[in-house]
Amino acid sequence: MTRRGIILFAALGIAWGIPYLFIKVAVSELDPGMVVLARSGLAAILLLPLALFRHQVWPVLKRWKPMLAYTLVEIVFPWYFLSSAEQQLPSSTAGLLLAAVPLAGVAIAFLMGRPERLSGVNWLGILLGMLGVAALVGLDVAGSDLFAVAEMGVVVVGYALGPAILARWMSDLPGIGIVAVSLAGAAVVFVPFVLLTGGVPTSWPSTEVVVAVLVLAVVCSALAFLLMVGLIAEIGPVKATTITYVNPAVAIVAGVLVLGERVTVWTVVGFVLVLLGSYLVTRHRRDAPVGEAIAPPERSTSA
Repeated sequence: MTRRGIILFAALGIAWGIPYLFIKVAVSELDPGMVVLARSGLAAILLLPLALFRHQVWPVLKRWKPMLAYTLVEIVFPWYFLSSAEQQLPSSTAGLLLAAVPLAGVAIAFLMGRPERLSGVNWLGILLGMLGVAALVGLDVAGSDLFAVAEMGVVVVGYALGPAILARWMSDLPGIGIVAVSLAGAAVVFVPFVLLTGGVPTSWPSTEVVVAVLVLAVVCSALAFLLMVGLIAEIGPVKATTITYVNPAVAIVAGVLVLGERVTVWTVVGFVLVLLGSYLVTRHRRDAPVGEAIAPPERSTSA
């Protein structure tokens, strides 16, 4: 890997590993819907001019049906439920649970009529990943947080389904255009949602929360996507997917060092099993993995 590739890889690993920390800070004072609105709206403001300059918005809008589906399953629902879940779960646990996205991707491929021919190594990966999730949910997460775990399940499914939609119906569309339009669309959806649910803050949030929202929008959303595009151009899409195994580690370290979150034996066991399972389930596929086209911020497969 070139020096530029190493720098891009490290920067993207950090940009996609720290969102969980900043979401945890943001939802301490803001409604989850307000966090998503501010994050998606600011990121869209940054990326839309670039997409318009490159004439990438109209081609995306012409494919509005799959674009709408992608926006809902990749941003609207996952970002809301992730923010909601982090009101209960440690940020490190949320980041680690999302490492199970490749496992969900196998099931999504099967349901969409594109089952992948799995080798014995792939099946071993599925088993190890399931054991890792079981260790986290059954032994590392308190019973009172099971609803938050269910919310994380929605996030995992959404992050697995979004790229599958891209791969089937929008693989020929420009990436920056897709992300810019989807972020803008998510912001439009959340404006009435926040107003109707009373999510507008009654007072200006603290400096820490404002900074958290700005980092989520600028660094973890807009900049992260540009870094991903640069990384893929530098080292190729296959090598770029190894960023999957860096993000959860960054999330755990950030949660422990900044927020003082605990790390138990089962956190470590779950971390090793989930990441090893995710690695094996995506290794030596006979068919190309479904949906490695666009990676959302804080996603643990190729947000």
